[in-house]
Amino acid sequence: MGSPATPAEGDERPGPAASPVAWGGATGIGSLPGTDPAEALRLVLGELPDLPHVPELPGRGPGADLIGRGAALLVDVAFDLTPAGWRLVPRPGMDQRRAREFLDRDLDALHAVAESWTGLLKVQAPGPWTLAAGLERSRGDRAVVDPGARRDLAQSLTEGLAAHVADVAARVPGARVVVQLDEPSVPAVLQGGLPTVSGFGKLPAVEAHVVEQELAAVVAGLPGPVVLHCCAARAPLDLFRAAGAGALSFDLALVQDLDAVGSAVEAVVHLMPGVVPGTDADLPAARATASRVQAWWRELGFPAEQLPVAATLTPSCGLAGATPPYARAAMAHVREAAKYLRPD
Repeated sequence: MGSPATPAEGDERPGPAASPVAWGGATGIGSLPGTDPAEALRLVLGELPDLPHVPELPGRGPGADLIGRGAALLVDVAFDLTPAGWRLVPRPGMDQRRAREFLDRDLDALHAVAESWTGLLKVQAPGPWTLAAGLERSRGDRAVVDPGARRDLAQSLTEGLAAHVADVAARVPGARVVVQLDEPSVPAVLQGGLPTVSGFGKLPAVEAHVVEQELAAVVAGLPGPVVLHCCAARAPLDLFRAAGAGALSFDLALVQDLDAVGSAVEAVVHLMPGVVPGTDADLPAARATASRVQAWWRELGFPAEQLPVAATLTPSCGLAGATPPYARAAMAHVREAAKYLRPD
């Protein structure tokens, strides 16, 4: 990891140019508790009007989880659920149909609740590395170990996700759809920390330039700016920036490499720091959260007036593991904290 940025006293890094996307003050990561997509959408639109997202509801069961939902986007790829997890198979089955039905229900709810929405609207999906790490090949270990399988999955995901964005845009004609790729598995891929399917060993590490290249190909194939999200420790922000991210989403408490953050700001890559826990906790006053973010920004060494343009506050991770009252409170908290970042 790089050393922290240390500007000279009284000196500040030059501020970034204005971002081509007005990202807004606050947004969510993706997942929420509950099982009703229409109710979840109404909640998000009410609490996060700057940048609402299409909620993911893993509480509905297999097929609504991160990997099952991502696999449902794949084109001409079949998968099924086993006791060990999701697996690539020769032909589609019941589990694949159920995962696809969840996506269809979400699109129906989106049309019913948000048809007249205008502005940014975020959709989320697992990135190519996390998807390949979560899918087992029919003849062996995780797909992430097979370059050919990874390439096929990445191409299929790119095609399917682009079609999903078009489906969302068709149901909400006034929306500008942005895509978030969730890559919680990338640190383990880089460090050789993924367990084998048997659980008795670890898969070999993948070189950083390979991870960057294959991720960049997916980012380049998607419409509009792409958010790359990783709330795990050691999130490779430099790699994500080099892969073409338009925004970086991370847990503020886990990111120590201020040089990587500073390089992103200088490259006009937007920041989405996670500032409150994704599971139930005592929340501080919104002003206190804003003060913590402002102190972090001062440590980076950029002009204070640039902060509201350069950063969008989020929960640190998805809220599926939270209670419904806390999920609502966490979204309201980041929205209110963002207001204190604006100049008077």
